[in-house]
Amino acid sequence: MTAAASLVAGGGQVWTEREVDGARQADFADFVRAALPGLLRYGHALTGNPHDAADLVQTVLEKIGTRWANVYQKTGDPIAYVRRSMANAHVSRWRRTRRESLVADPPETSPCAPKDPFEHEPLWQALRNLPPRQRTVLVLRYYEGLSEVEIAEALGISQGTVKSQASKAIASLRGKLGQQEGSEAG
Repeated sequence: MTAAASLVAGGGQVWTEREVDGARQADFADFVRAALPGLLRYGHALTGNPHDAADLVQTVLEKIGTRWANVYQKTGDPIAYVRRSMANAHVSRWRRTRRESLVADPPETSPCAPKDPFEHEPLWQALRNLPPRQRTVLVLRYYEGLSEVEIAEALGISQGTVKSQASKAIASLRGKLGQQEGSEAG
């Protein structure tokens, strides 16, 4: 064998670097195929719209795909790692884009833009208005069904912070939905 085809030994079998890289890529492709629907649902709940969700998932998977072997070996649960990365990327994007951009002329609106089916749903409107961390905690808790311990690990925060953020978010949702219900009855 040549020096260019360096050998990596493992499990009694000799693999070339190219074969090892191919196996890692196949593992990542299998992971993406299996986890993609759930990640898209999670992204939709985080961002509030399916297009931003797809962008978020794609961005995070691009970053993780380049270092998949390291992520897979060092994290016991790659889905939790991807979810945490998605939550962090979403909060970072929100912080970057929340600044107001002043322009001379307002942008033209497209009359045939597809509408979000949940746009006028009171719960989704109230959920969209929550701060990103509170929304993330609620999505992980009630949409993904994670425990407080799992959420704390996924987001890198304490269990007490998870509880307080969930409590604040639920109180806020109750208040907003109660106001809407009261205004519809009157």
